[in-house]
Amino acid sequence: MSNDLTIQTDRGPLSLPPGSTLADAVAALLAQSGQDPAGVATAVNGLFVARHAREAHHLSQGDTVLCFAPITGG
Repeated sequence: MSNDLTIQTDRGPLSLPPGSTLADAVAALLAQSGQDPAGVATAVNGLFVARHAREAHHLSQGDTVLCFAPITGG
């Protein structure tokens, strides 16, 4: 039995090692596209997580992680 944690993303399920952070998940999600992690906004379970907080935000089994283009207005 695997000890990996599985999260849900808009790109499908993602398995990560236990203790993974949002920064780890973003890096894994964007690795294939070559997109810069600093260029996306993130949310976990529908709540925004700022870039500076990703490294400290530990993920739990079944969390839902979204990466999306930040929206600005004026």
